[in-house]
Amino acid sequence: MKASKMLIATLKEAPQEAKIDSHILLLRAGMIKAQVAGVYQFLPLGLRVLHKIENIIREEMDASGAVEILCSALQPKELWEESGRWSKYGPELMRLTDRHEREFCLGPTHEEVFTTLVRDLVKSSKNLPLNIYQIQTKYRDERRPRFGLMRGREFLMKDAYTFDKDEEGLNASYQNMYDTYSRIFTRLGLHYQVVLADTGNIGGNGSHQFMALSDIGESEIVYCDACGYAADVEKATAKLVKEPKEDALPLEKVHTPNQRTIEEISSFLGVDAKKTAKTLIYHDYVNEKLVAVVVRGDREVNEIKLVNALNSNENYLELASDAEIESLKSVHGFVGPKDLPCEVYVDEEVTELSNFVIGANEKDYHYKNVNYGRDFTGKVCDLRKNVAGDLCPVCGKPMGQERGIEVGQIFKLQTKYSEPMNCVYVNEEGKNVPMVMGCYGIGVSRTLQSIVEQYHDEFGIKWPLNVAPYHAVIVPINFNDADQQALSLKAYEALCGKSEVILDDRNAKPGFKFKDWELMGIPYMIICGKRSNEGIVEFKNRETLEKQELPLEEAVKIILKAVQEI
Repeated sequence: MKASKMLIATLKEAPQEAKIDSHILLLRAGMIKAQVAGVYQFLPLGLRVLHKIENIIREEMDASGAVEILCSALQPKELWEESGRWSKYGPELMRLTDRHEREFCLGPTHEEVFTTLVRDLVKSSKNLPLNIYQIQTKYRDERRPRFGLMRGREFLMKDAYTFDKDEEGLNASYQNMYDTYSRIFTRLGLHYQVVLADTGNIGGNGSHQFMALSDIGESEIVYCDACGYAADVEKATAKLVKEPKEDALPLEKVHTPNQRTIEEISSFLGVDAKKTAKTLIYHDYVNEKLVAVVVRGDREVNEIKLVNALNSNENYLELASDAEIESLKSVHGFVGPKDLPCEVYVDEEVTELSNFVIGANEKDYHYKNVNYGRDFTGKVCDLRKNVAGDLCPVCGKPMGQERGIEVGQIFKLQTKYSEPMNCVYVNEEGKNVPMVMGCYGIGVSRTLQSIVEQYHDEFGIKWPLNVAPYHAVIVPINFNDADQQALSLKAYEALCGKSEVILDDRNAKPGFKFKDWELMGIPYMIICGKRSNEGIVEFKNRETLEKQELPLEEAVKIILKAVQEI
């Protein structure tokens, strides 16, 4: 490809909405262009990278025994009503009505579609197990689309679904996809961690996420180096530390003027934050009720665990307003679980405390010497967000914590969809048995940006060779110079057909050209300059930034050898 024929859309500065390096670089390198918030167009170079990622995914999925199909993004309301998700999925579901007043959604995911497809086409157990997948655009009406392709309203996803006769078959299919995903992300060069995960809106009873490790990741993971346990904080548990019980002291109501936060009340009363408990009031819109949640003062509520305890939906759970708190005869900043006229959920860690502090549901007052069971009760469960230093639930050693970008997730759906949607097979006794399902997703466009997040420097992107838009670029210092033009054309011809190469034949200053290709992350650069008449070029490796003078033939050999190895 000659640069003069390309759509090169590099920018000196990124638009103001870009905040993280990978988003900035994708925009500046002319890989993507914003249409509206959360919706992006892929420009030629970005599309080439996207296709290469897709091809790696396809190769591994096909090798795993999966079969590719393509479904419509437009899904009728009736399918979602069969599964029970039309009213439960939440405001992220993009809904629309056609001219005949029929309701549809733009698919955020395809459980219903795949389930009905297999229900209609597969009847015999002889066709099981079955693994089918697609690579297709998905739509979610994100409340706050941000960070470019990381959280968009339109994105490319690979989703796959397995159908088995029983739990044993599901376990085998799940392990097959676990191994396949590991190969995919390894081939893509990502530094990733596999963690236990919550099943969220998809459902099922088991899930793992594949996290590309990054300081800007929206997800937090805790992990144990000693035994290998790792989980997203939404799912993570920790060993409960059994505290020595103190003799219960008499309950005491104390005046705490304007002391609202845990930090303020701890300082005012001279107690450790670990000897306090905070109570938060939530409005659960699914079940239309107010609930109180009690956690230790130095802890945060894990809202996903709370949603699961309530059998609710994270999109329909909000902190209560001051007016709603007042309806419970309490006051914001002084809420406590004692005598609250609503359901109380208590983190298990609170039950281990002795003589601790809570709000008194009265302005400027708290209770001291509180003990669970004597002064208040509630439904006890794990509701805290786990952090570094908490003890591993498997081996009891302290855990570490990192951030990550979710690039893939796999689920054991079991019969969550097949049973209500009557996706069955006929067994040997002639009975209809629900198929046992698994679900497996990769965020293809998100994976692209995750690679940039892990592979860049101050000059631009550093694409791994197997996903780079082109393998090499040939840059004559002055294309109008006869020797430089002749040598650059010779290099171009030597690489064409054996690698993906660009000839920069633009009439532009050398520094401008160099900055462009460094920004775009082309792995190898052959520079034809003052020694062109000797057949000598300057060879630059984008990953290491190393430069060396070589005969053209040697530079070509290095590139072709690297391309052959991938």
